[in-house]
Amino acid sequence: MTKKNNNSSQSSPRSLLASLLAILILLVALIASGITGIDINEILDILGQPTLVVTTPPAVTVTSAPPETQPPSVTGTPPPVGTRVADGSNTVVEIAIPQGFGAAKSFWQVYFTAPTGSRDLSTYMGGIDNPLAAAIVAAQRTLDIAAFEFNDPLLTQVVLDAKQRGVVVRMVTDDEHGIEDDDSTVQQLIDAGIPVVPDNRSALMHNKFMIIDSEQVWTGSLNYTINGVYRNNNNLISLRSNRVVLSYQAEFDEMFLQKSFGVRSPRGNSVSFTEQGVPIQTVFAAEDDALNTVVDRVSEAQSSVRFMTFSFTERDIADALVERAANGVTVRGIFERVGSETTYSELTRLWCAGLDARQDGNPFILHHKVFIIDNRVVITGSLNFSENATTSNDENMIIIEDRDLARQYLGEFERRWAEAIRPDDLDCSILEE
Repeated sequence: MTKKNNNSSQSSPRSLLASLLAILILLVALIASGITGIDINEILDILGQPTLVVTTPPAVTVTSAPPETQPPSVTGTPPPVGTRVADGSNTVVEIAIPQGFGAAKSFWQVYFTAPTGSRDLSTYMGGIDNPLAAAIVAAQRTLDIAAFEFNDPLLTQVVLDAKQRGVVVRMVTDDEHGIEDDDSTVQQLIDAGIPVVPDNRSALMHNKFMIIDSEQVWTGSLNYTINGVYRNNNNLISLRSNRVVLSYQAEFDEMFLQKSFGVRSPRGNSVSFTEQGVPIQTVFAAEDDALNTVVDRVSEAQSSVRFMTFSFTERDIADALVERAANGVTVRGIFERVGSETTYSELTRLWCAGLDARQDGNPFILHHKVFIIDNRVVITGSLNFSENATTSNDENMIIIEDRDLARQYLGEFERRWAEAIRPDDLDCSILEE
C-alpha cells in the first residue's frame, strides 16, 4: 500500500476552511483599521490573530551617479517606521529610526534627523525620509508636493512609483533650486508625466510640505534632499487633521492652480482651531503677518523660550526675547554658525544683552526654524526668522500647543545644545553704530 505524503499539495477541506476563515478575519481587520484609524496589528491582536508583517521600502544607498540617472530601485524590508497611534490616545510612542529620532501621539508624528558628520554617502541609510516614503507608498488617491529642493533618491523613487500606480501627483517648486539645480531630480518627475509648477520669480518658493490623500500633512524644516536628511539638523512633522489639510490644500491650490506666489497670494488660508483639545494655528507668508505672529507668541512667554534657527535676522523678535529675559523668562537659543556673526544676525545683540545664545556644532548645517515656548508651544515650519522669509518668500509655519509634542522638540534642543559652542570675541560695540 502506498503511504500518503503529508506534504502533498492536496489540501483537506478542514485546512481550506481554516485558510478562508483567516482571509476573512484579515479582511475584517483591514476594513476596521480603515474606519477607525487603529493600526491593523492592534485589531488583529484584539481578535487573537497573528500580527501582520508589512514590508515597506528601506532607505537606499546613495551613489554619486549623475542627477539625470534614474534613482535606485527600492527593495527589501526596513525597520518598522511610521507607527501610528490610535486617534484620541494620549500615549506617546517612540518610533525607532536608525539615523534619526521619532515619536507619535494621537494625530501627530514627529521626526528629527541625526547627522553623524560623515561625508561617506554609503552610510546615508535609515533616515527620516523612511517614514515619509512609507506614507507615500500607502497613498491611494492624491499626493501634492510643495518642495523648495528635491533630490532624495528614496523619495524620488516612491513618488515615481505612486504616479505609476495611478496616484494623482502634483508639485510646486522653486524654479532655481527645484528645477534648475544640477542635483535636482524634479526633471525625472516631469519626464514621468507629473505636472510641476515653478514659481518663476526671484523670491523663493521655500515651502517643504506634502499632502497625502487629503488626510495628512507633512511639514517642517526638512528639504527633500540628501543633505536635508543626512547632513543637516531638521525636523519633520505629520498631522492627521482635516482642518490642517484644508488650510494647506488651499495654499497649495493657490500656487498650483492660480500661479499665485508670495505677496501676490490672497490671504485667508491661515486658521486657528482645536484638534482633540490641542490648539493649532497655521500661518502662510508672505501674505500673512508671520513676523508679528512670532513676536506676539514670544512676548506671551511666562517661564522659558528655547529656539533653534538657521537664519535669525529679525530685530523685532530679538527685542521681544530681550524684554522677556529682563522679566525673568529663561531664554536659550542656538544659531546656525554660518553667518551668525554678521551685522545682520541677531546673535551679537542677544549675546551682548546677556542672553544664553550659542552657535551650532554640526559641521554641516543646523536648519531648524523652531521656537519652544513655556515647554508647551511649538513653532515650526519652513519660515526662517528673516526679512525675506516674512516679506517675499512662500513659507508655511504651524504653531501647536501640546506639552508632549513640545517635550519632543525640547529633546532635540538639548541634543543640539550639548554640541553647541559659546561664541568668542563678539564685538558688542557694533551695536552702538
